[in-house]
Amino acid sequence: MHIPWDAMQLFLAVAEARSVTAAARLLHITQPTASRRLSQLESTLGERLFVRSVEGVAPTPFGERMIEPLRRMAEWAGEVDRAGARTETAPSGIVRVTAAPGVAFELLAPFAAWLRGKLPDVRLEVVSSVSYVDLVRREADLALRLGPPTRSKELVTLASLEHTVAAFGSPAYAKTLPKKPRLADVAWIGWAPPLEHLPPNPELTQMIPGFRPVFASDDFLVQLRAAQAGIGAIFLGRARHRFSEDSLVELDVDVGELRRSIHLVCAKTALDIPRVRAVADLLVAELERAREPTRARAKRAISG
Repeated sequence: MHIPWDAMQLFLAVAEARSVTAAARLLHITQPTASRRLSQLESTLGERLFVRSVEGVAPTPFGERMIEPLRRMAEWAGEVDRAGARTETAPSGIVRVTAAPGVAFELLAPFAAWLRGKLPDVRLEVVSSVSYVDLVRREADLALRLGPPTRSKELVTLASLEHTVAAFGSPAYAKTLPKKPRLADVAWIGWAPPLEHLPPNPELTQMIPGFRPVFASDDFLVQLRAAQAGIGAIFLGRARHRFSEDSLVELDVDVGELRRSIHLVCAKTALDIPRVRAVADLLVAELERAREPTRARAKRAISG
């Protein structure tokens, strides 16, 4: 029995996402195509792979037995891809970078434009997501993580940037606040379900009794646009880089000592690929140059 790797890859994506739609999005295929391929795979194996319900899908006992072997296969498939890419003689082709939406919007998008002048034969492909993208499987080449990697055996951290976080709003909104406003005086922008567990919602819940955001969205860019429109305040980092834009101002409100960090991470063997190494070196330089301004009322830079 021959089972194509792309069928196994689809099964693994669905098993981990617990959603056919999410897996299809990850693999850049349509949901009907993913459903059809899963049905074909179940017919070939003669076994049901998933139990479907209104909550999503869950692997059957037969499917569960396949998950760990397929995870190892996916990691080795990523290694094979990297081995083939090492034959490049000069940086050329696509480099995939994954990052949280705020970092992707504020750093990677303008970095990609600047990169074209430095490496004209390299094209940046950005995966903007709060979900985990597996570098070992080569779902991306580089990652800008908001936390250090936990799989230190396969991954390496190339650079890290730590910075504090402050409240930012539009200049017009800043003028509506009293002098030295309290936390409760500020209209806060936050995350909507299913991402309400992400900062700053838990932090604001601890600091403000009965906290409710004045505006919430599951999309960072929508939150940012709301802040620019003057709805309220958003938490952002103070660190600055060459691509920082200054449409928002830091508000004079004490939010305590909140810190964030950004870590540039990749699979160790990915650095043998010329185009990945070239992009990684330029991103390392950007993170090393980024610093927090010393002015108390600094403009924002990398997103928190």
